[in-house]
Amino acid sequence: MHCVVTSKGQVTIPKTIRELLNIQAKDRVEFVREGNRVLFVRIKTLKELRGAVSSKGKALFTTERSRTKSAVARRVREEMVFGKSCPR
Repeated sequence: MHCVVTSKGQVTIPKTIRELLNIQAKDRVEFVREGNRVLFVRIKTLKELRGAVSSKGKALFTTERSRTKSAVARRVREEMVFGKSCPR
């Protein structure tokens, strides 16, 4: 599948790719460089990450924040390694 780059540096994302990554109008995407390759990744919203970490009752905000960051990073890493489509 190929695309043409416009004079403004824009391309149209093919429909099959938009459907695979569940990309809608106004969504944000990121280009991640890995050596000679560039990955095209849909950025998840906070709403989509809801429930990624279970609550441990009343805990310090900094503790919960640290646990949440670690859990979200682990989930994103797993999705990238195992090729799961973003988002769920």
